[in-house]
Amino acid sequence: MMVIGMVLMYLGIKKEYEPTLLVPMGLGAILVNFPNSGLVTQAGSDMKGVLNILFEAGIETELFPLLIFIGIGAMIDFGPLLQNPFMFLFGAAAQFGIFFTIIVAVMFGFNLEQAASIGIIGAADGPTSIFVANALAPDLLGPITVAAYSYMALVPIIQPIAIKLVTTEKERKIRMPYKASQVSRITLIFFPVIVTIVSGFIAPASLPLVGFLMFGNLLRECGVLNRLSQTAQNELVNLVSILLGLTIAVKMTADQFLNLQTLMIIAFGLLAFVMDTIGGVLFAKLLNVFRKEKINPMIGAAGISAFPMSARVVQKMATEADPQNFLLNFSIGANVSGQIASVIAGGLILAYFGG
Repeated sequence: MMVIGMVLMYLGIKKEYEPTLLVPMGLGAILVNFPNSGLVTQAGSDMKGVLNILFEAGIETELFPLLIFIGIGAMIDFGPLLQNPFMFLFGAAAQFGIFFTIIVAVMFGFNLEQAASIGIIGAADGPTSIFVANALAPDLLGPITVAAYSYMALVPIIQPIAIKLVTTEKERKIRMPYKASQVSRITLIFFPVIVTIVSGFIAPASLPLVGFLMFGNLLRECGVLNRLSQTAQNELVNLVSILLGLTIAVKMTADQFLNLQTLMIIAFGLLAFVMDTIGGVLFAKLLNVFRKEKINPMIGAAGISAFPMSARVVQKMATEADPQNFLLNFSIGANVSGQIASVIAGGLILAYFGG
């Protein structure tokens, strides 16, 4: 486990893969595997270590993931999505891998709660994965968190491979004419409120996630709380990320982590991520059967929640196929819709499997 911790730190520092989480997680994995260190609860002792205290206060209560969602909401501009509301469809379609993987995981012997927690890795949304896993399968929290953040970091490597598996070069060259339109300030203000209300009716269990995400976005868009918005985007996210990364390590002790089950979780997490990407692309190709004005099917891949990395991947692949092909506005719209869809999917899973 200490070697795994060092690998996580190497990926964060040298490769710059999600360093905000992987570096604290890596060091935490080293710390918690020292016997009698006092950082975690020791066998035969009623005393709790500092990481246990933080875990109970921030993870078991689900406080840390929710606070991060305030910061994420403050960072997101929903303007491109509101300019192209059609992109909502791709955010929904790109959650296919979550439910596909749940079925596969059950077939391999995981119970429904564990399978649901593994499937949510496909959302490519670390806080949502932590939130769902802690509620349904807290014993799997360590490997699920490592898998979720690792695959988020590997978006630029994994997604191009998955996209090329199901598209042709001709399809990747499809241009989509962009018509600039202005989104009014009142629309941007009402959008997070409306999304919160609608989500409450569709999936009430998603309200902690959606509500905190949309609260952060309201801070950004209302125009009178810029100081709070900047604090949420910077100080709040940075502080909670430090605590979250270190605290998750409580579930990364050798006895909990080094087993066949962990390898299966990491493999199924990759399956969920790839199938989310493929599901979004295939949905776009299906729509093209009925449309005169064709959609570049890569837009469907941007419907996952890894914002803004997935949108950048789609734009990069579009310009590689055709240097004059500009899809960024559309891919950003699909990407932010994926952020909303992933937390609603998390809420639906909690409502259905949490009983």
